[in-house]
Amino acid sequence: MSSDRKLSSPPFITVSLESSDVPIYRQVYETLRRAILSGGLAAGAQLPSTRSLAIQLAISRMTVVNAYEQLFAEGYIEGVSGSGTYVASVLPEEFLEIKDRKRRGGRFEGKTQTTLSRRGRLLASFDHAYLRARTDARFSAFHYGLPAMEAFPFDVWSRLASRRLQKMSVSLFGSGNPLGYDPLRRAVAAYLQTSRAVRCSPEQVIICAGAQQALSLAAQILIDEKTIVWTEDPCYLGSRNAFAAAGARIVPIPVDREGFDLGFALKKNKTARLVCVTPSHQFPLGIVMSLARRLALIEWARANEAWIVEDDYDSEFRYAGRPLASLQGLDNSGRVIYVGTFSKTIFPALRLGYMVVPENLIDVFAAARALSDSHSPSIDQAILTDFIEAGHFSRHIRRMRALYAERQAALVAAANQDLAGLLDVPSDEAGMHLIGWLPENVCDRTASEKAREYGIETRPLSAYCSKPQPQGGLILGYTAFSPGQIRNGVERLSRALI
Repeated sequence: MSSDRKLSSPPFITVSLESSDVPIYRQVYETLRRAILSGGLAAGAQLPSTRSLAIQLAISRMTVVNAYEQLFAEGYIEGVSGSGTYVASVLPEEFLEIKDRKRRGGRFEGKTQTTLSRRGRLLASFDHAYLRARTDARFSAFHYGLPAMEAFPFDVWSRLASRRLQKMSVSLFGSGNPLGYDPLRRAVAAYLQTSRAVRCSPEQVIICAGAQQALSLAAQILIDEKTIVWTEDPCYLGSRNAFAAAGARIVPIPVDREGFDLGFALKKNKTARLVCVTPSHQFPLGIVMSLARRLALIEWARANEAWIVEDDYDSEFRYAGRPLASLQGLDNSGRVIYVGTFSKTIFPALRLGYMVVPENLIDVFAAARALSDSHSPSIDQAILTDFIEAGHFSRHIRRMRALYAERQAALVAAANQDLAGLLDVPSDEAGMHLIGWLPENVCDRTASEKAREYGIETRPLSAYCSKPQPQGGLILGYTAFSPGQIRNGVERLSRALI
């Protein structure tokens, strides 16, 4: 028995609900997904609110919420602050069932997407705007996540590289250890023990091609198809996409003043297998997870044999007070995977990061890394080892803390002067970006697009949120820009927002 129900307001879609073993939320999800793929729901089309759709279909609102959350997790829809829910604005052309559509490098017939695996279709569906922004060499204020590369001691790095190349050690030019260059693993373990209270042996440290690879490896190893994964809301798209691509069912969990809301998560879904968090400096809001929340999360993972992935992406840059110890350092049951990167402390092109895994997972992560790209370049790892062991790394971090604190102060001062009433930019005790809060009912995507017309690079906060938020914001990176560039950028941003 099935019943066809047509939405009474745009978009006009027939939703067929059947009495079967397939959950109702899944039927709603599949119907909307097919409509998006076929072009019946075009990119940018607004969807009914969850309450409105539930009333029209005579089903519970929570059923519609679950369907929308699955569509969001897989990249089909997006929330716009102060506006509503829309079909994702960036849908790959390969994903649309429309014949004879042009694409880069040629043409395709409408069934191209059927040649992709489910993982391939998911990867194609993700919002890749943040990836394209990374490849733009014309970095302009306020591109976030970039270190001050002009302040990096490249002369020192060059000298260390020259010495390594002169030695021409055969061991550095052959096949390497999938777990990483052993001297670097020892150096990273020592650094993390003193700076982040991470408890580990060098054997637990795995050198990766950046934090993104670490997240992808964790997703491959720790979750199965349809595994429930909690993510922060808002969150870093790279982490959410890594788990979604592995087949996870993503359940976004809000953050409050104490960070990840475990109480809300337990009410939402108690059967999560993994949670990915940024407790030291939540991305992108900058909230520090309270000690009580950290201990509760660790206890939940222990009691449920679940996993915590701790992304400690910019913990080096704290300008006031002392940071709380890492989650990993508080964990006595071996349930935390700790992830960090050198991309934000050295330079992005180095592509070296690290993860600390429990001892019983070392071998399986080594096997996964060997099947991925075998190992990171040994010569780069050796140069970085020399840089750390000679004390250059710690000195560079100290200099950058002072420099970034000055640049943050310059941004706040310029914003207070030129953006009053347009954008509220409060300071933060840590990090590499600030959130500029827009007045209520101002769409942050529109504001970001307008800023780009004036040569200003921002990211709308709503791009990282699963649901529309009461207040929009713009992510403003400041670490890569001089005070003069910051003041000029703020002046142009003020003209864009007027």
